[in-house]
Amino acid sequence: MSHSPLTRERLARFRPERSTLLWGAAILNAELLAVLLYMAQPSVTPTALQYYAYPFVWINVGLWAIWRTRPRSAGRRRKLLVGGLAVAYFAVLAYAGGLVGPGMGSMATGIRLAPLPPGLGPALVYSGASVQFALLPYKVVGYVALAYLVYATALDVSGSAVSGILGLFSCVSCTWPVIASVVSGVAGSSSALAGAALTSSYGLSTVVFVVTVGLLYWRPFGDR
Repeated sequence: MSHSPLTRERLARFRPERSTLLWGAAILNAELLAVLLYMAQPSVTPTALQYYAYPFVWINVGLWAIWRTRPRSAGRRRKLLVGGLAVAYFAVLAYAGGLVGPGMGSMATGIRLAPLPPGLGPALVYSGASVQFALLPYKVVGYVALAYLVYATALDVSGSAVSGILGLFSCVSCTWPVIASVVSGVAGSSSALAGAALTSSYGLSTVVFVVTVGLLYWRPFGDR
């Protein structure tokens, strides 16, 4: 079965380089060691293995997408406009995904480092009177990767900056992570964040994340 030059070029973007494979093997070994050391602690009760794997799927896929994505050149004005869109997209994901939210008022507990399983943690958690956040590593990396891909995708769309932004909003896949985050219900206190991560919706949001990264990286709706 023959492919057009455009299709072959897009498929080639998924072909890993030798250096990527070597770095990938080293990272996977380090992640496995981190999980084993965490599970070896006397105070830890091991849970289903997939819950230790999910965070690293986010981290590894996100880092791979950032490493492999090269935004095309554009004028300064267009870059600033599209960059603002990407920042706004990250903010929506962070709020919908429970990274940030309204404070606890008089129940504020301040800042601490939560010793969650590798990938989920260690998480920097803050509870203030007006704002709270829980910076889970896998979500920070995942959302940064999505925002970066949105930035590259918007630059990749033909036409003016305005038409590019409108084209991006017509991409249904860009809204999937937001919907999945809301459905997952990952919001509230840090303990609620940890508990919600161990539900079936965790697997769903991981699948949505991987599919979205794949679509934004491949950009089948772009002009490349």
